[in-house]
Amino acid sequence: MEKVAAGLLPPLRFIAVLAVVSWTSFIYWHFSLLSGGLLLLGHGRDDSADPCLGRYIYVHDLPRRFNTDILRDCRKTSDHWPDMCGFVSNAGLGRPLVDRADGVLTGEAGWYGTHQFALDAIFHNRMKQYECLTNHSAVANAVFVPFYAGFDFVRYHWGYDNSTRDAASVDLTQWLMRRPEWRRMGGRDHFLVAGRTGWDFRRDTNINPNWGTNLLVMPGGRDMSVLVLESSLLRGSDYAVPYPTYFHPRSDADVFRWQDRVRGMQRRWLMAFVGAPRPDDPKNIRSQIIAQCNASSACSQLGCAFGSSQCHSPGNIMRLFQKATFCLQPPGDSYTRRSVFDSMVAGCIPVFFHNATAYLQYTWHLPREQAKYSVFISEHDVRAGNVSIEETLRAIPAATVERMREEVIRLIPAVVYADPRSKLETVKDAFDVAVEGIIDRVAMTRGGYARSWLRPKRSRQALDARRRKLIS
Repeated sequence: MEKVAAGLLPPLRFIAVLAVVSWTSFIYWHFSLLSGGLLLLGHGRDDSADPCLGRYIYVHDLPRRFNTDILRDCRKTSDHWPDMCGFVSNAGLGRPLVDRADGVLTGEAGWYGTHQFALDAIFHNRMKQYECLTNHSAVANAVFVPFYAGFDFVRYHWGYDNSTRDAASVDLTQWLMRRPEWRRMGGRDHFLVAGRTGWDFRRDTNINPNWGTNLLVMPGGRDMSVLVLESSLLRGSDYAVPYPTYFHPRSDADVFRWQDRVRGMQRRWLMAFVGAPRPDDPKNIRSQIIAQCNASSACSQLGCAFGSSQCHSPGNIMRLFQKATFCLQPPGDSYTRRSVFDSMVAGCIPVFFHNATAYLQYTWHLPREQAKYSVFISEHDVRAGNVSIEETLRAIPAATVERMREEVIRLIPAVVYADPRSKLETVKDAFDVAVEGIIDRVAMTRGGYARSWLRPKRSRQALDARRRKLIS
């Protein structure tokens, strides 16, 4: 028996040692993954050792046909679209407005006649100055694709078939999917900017089967994160970032100086509206808003009806917004519009009439506490004639109005894009906020296990139900 027991000891020792090694390896792997996920979220990071840790971006060196050649054809857009060459000058900012006849902007630095759909070029030029670029894709936290999807939309939208509209997007995705950088995460760490609404790149899900491209639904395109001016609000990979405004500060001082200026403005109008009616859309409430504004001595507006040039002058728009306490922002052709961000830059408190205009979008750039910076009035009540916009706004206490305006002024840096040829030191602009948001999204994908351990999950059905409730 003793001999038998002695013969069993080596295997027992081996099993015990194997068990200890296995448990040690499991515990090490478990906490390494968890701590790695936390590092990707920006917690516990030793920034003194490497200030770019968790922030590295690799930029694809795309063939010229995906960006440079598109800009070269800026005069060949279409009969329905103006010559874009002037709008893409100055790194995408357009013509400077300083010392021109734009009145209220004279003497202020950083003001340009920026086109609302120029973000493709602005963002790419900003990325060239990003402090944490890397030539080694293996260490990158995200991969940027400098494809000018918004400008490509314009080139072939009118008078061409869908195959021609999709040609550049198909070419791009096929080029990307052959790259080793793509294979690492199947493109889920890639992102690009498409400076239009998300619906402009989801033709298969649109009511009009001939509107836009299919970039966001085609193989490859649907795997990347895409920054758009308005999200489609579907379970997709498009994330809303602010429309470009006319203000592009070159330094922190430009930002602080402008904030001080709008903080000290005399607001002679209770409310203001800039926009045209939508008589062909019976559900649109612009006509009711214009009627209420016309009937009030406390409201001022710029008429933007066809043939009017009032709304084509940045000076006219910004001058009015700076003189108003509240700026009315109903939906237009889509839920959101550039005017939302122009008014906030002027220190004017936005008044929204639909949840999708801001509250369901721009979650990286605007506070979750919506009442801190905005007013909500239901479009259903406006359409039914059950609410007076003026009375609703006058009922807000003066102290609350001051707090809301100060919050709007505080948000100005986060909704403007700095001059790509300069650099802000301590202030984060809309580009910085968007890049942080993308890196966080990639980290969630890469370190999903750590994220799921940190927070409770909500079912897809619950999320869909909440989205439908908010949009309705």
